Amino acid sequence: MWIFLLIFVFAPLIELYFLIQVGSVIGALPTILLSILTAVIGGYLVRMQGLAVLMRVRSMLERGETPALELLDGAVLLLCGFALLLPGFITDAIGFALLVPPLRRALVRRYVQVMPAQGEVIVRRETSSRRTIEGDWRRDD
Repeated sequence: MWIFLLIFVFAPLIELYFLIQVGSVIGALPTILLSILTAVIGGYLVRMQGLAVLMRVRSMLERGETPALELLDGAVLLLCGFALLLPGFITDAIGFALLVPPLRRALVRRYVQVMPAQGEVIVRRETSSRRTIEGDWRRDD
């Protein structure tokens, strides 16, 4: 309950405070343009790194490996993109920090170490043998 209060009440207030402080130093229009610029640059970088993660996941699936860490990496990138789209300098700093691949991988590995695994996962790769039966047919109504 407290974490939601922190995220949805105090975080926007802190962001608003910093936006007002920066706006008082450099002006309102440059602050708005800077916020839009960080969102555009961040969105582009998230897209590039997201495509790289997608290619790694695809490659691992083709080899029959489980891309668990890569999927978590993609989830962190999704949160990173969300943080970069929000207006504010603190969320932008967090988003840009998570765009650094070694930091992101360290965060994912730490999450895997701390969170216990739930249940058992069995991955099977089945090769399907398809048969084609050729022939003529007609419908009798």
